[in-house]
Amino acid sequence: MKKMILTGMALLLSVALAWSQTDDAAIEAQMKHLIDSINASYQYQTGQITLGDGMATIQVPTGFRYLNAAQSKQILEDIWGNPPGQATLGMLFPEKMGPLDSASFAFNISFEDMGFVKDDDADKINYSELMTQLQKDSEKENEKRAKEGFEPIVFVGWASDPFYDKEKKILHWAKELKVGEFPDNTLNYDVRILGRKGVLSLNAIGMMGQLEPIKGAVPAIANAVAFTEGNRYSDFSKSSGDKIAAWTIGGLVAGKILAKAGLFAILTKFMKLIVIAILGGGAAIWRFISGRKKQEEEATAFESIGTPNSSPTDNNDTPA
Repeated sequence: MKKMILTGMALLLSVALAWSQTDDAAIEAQMKHLIDSINASYQYQTGQITLGDGMATIQVPTGFRYLNAAQSKQILEDIWGNPPGQATLGMLFPEKMGPLDSASFAFNISFEDMGFVKDDDADKINYSELMTQLQKDSEKENEKRAKEGFEPIVFVGWASDPFYDKEKKILHWAKELKVGEFPDNTLNYDVRILGRKGVLSLNAIGMMGQLEPIKGAVPAIANAVAFTEGNRYSDFSKSSGDKIAAWTIGGLVAGKILAKAGLFAILTKFMKLIVIAILGGGAAIWRFISGRKKQEEEATAFESIGTPNSSPTDNNDTPA
C-alpha cells in the first residue's frame, strides 16, 4: 500500500511537470483518477468491530464506515504526513468520502492508558474560566513557538462547550484553533469515553466549516463505542490494584495529558490539505518551476530601469 501511494504521487507530480503545454482540465482529470484510485484501495468495514485486543467494540453508525488500525496508520503517516509511530485503533470516515476528499473528515480512535479517571470534579468546573486560562497558556506557548520558528497556534475559544454525561461516562468538547495566517480555522473535536484502565479517544479531524456535520455525528458515534465486560468504568477495583489517573475531568478538557493528541489533529489536517493542494495544483507548480513567474518578474525589472526594448525571452538580453 505504502509503495503504491508514494509511487502514485510521484507519478502524478511527474505528469504535472511534463505536461507544461497541456490544459489544466486534462491534468485535473489525471489527478482525480489517482485520488479515486487511492481512495478505492482501502477496505472499509461496517457492523460491529472489535477494537484493540478486545478491550472495546464499536457498532459502526449509519452513514459511516470503519478502517482498521493498519490501514488507518498508513493514512495518518503515508497520506497525511504525520511522523511514524501514530497510535490508532482505526478510523471512522463518512461512507461516501475518502482520506483525500477535500470535504472529508474523520474520527481517529485511540486509547490513552492513563488509569481510572475520577469524575468527582465534573459538576464543579467553570468552563468559561478554563477557556480564559487556556487562552493565556496558548499565548505563553506561542512565545516559545515563535523563538523556535514555528507558526503560532491560537486557542480562539470553544467551538462546542464541554459536556460530561455522568451516567454514560462520556465527555466531549470542541476547540476552535487558528494556526498562523491560515485563513480557515481548525476544528479540534474531542470525545472521551471513560473506562476502567483509561480513556477511549475519538478525535475528529476537520475544519471549522465542518463543525455542524461533525457535531451532529458525535452522539451516534459516542453511543456506538462500548468497553467490554471487565473493562468498563464500573469494573474499577482499587483492591485489585487498578491505577487511578493523575487527571480528572477538568484535566482532560484542559488537554494537559492529551496535549499531543490535540496538536496531532491540527498537523494531520494541515498535512492533508497540503497533499490535496499539491495533487490539485500540478499546473501551477509547473508554471512556477519552469520559470515563467521569474521571467515575468525580470521583465518588470527591466521596464523599471528604463529598458523597455529588452525581452525576458531574448537570451542575449536576459541576465544570468
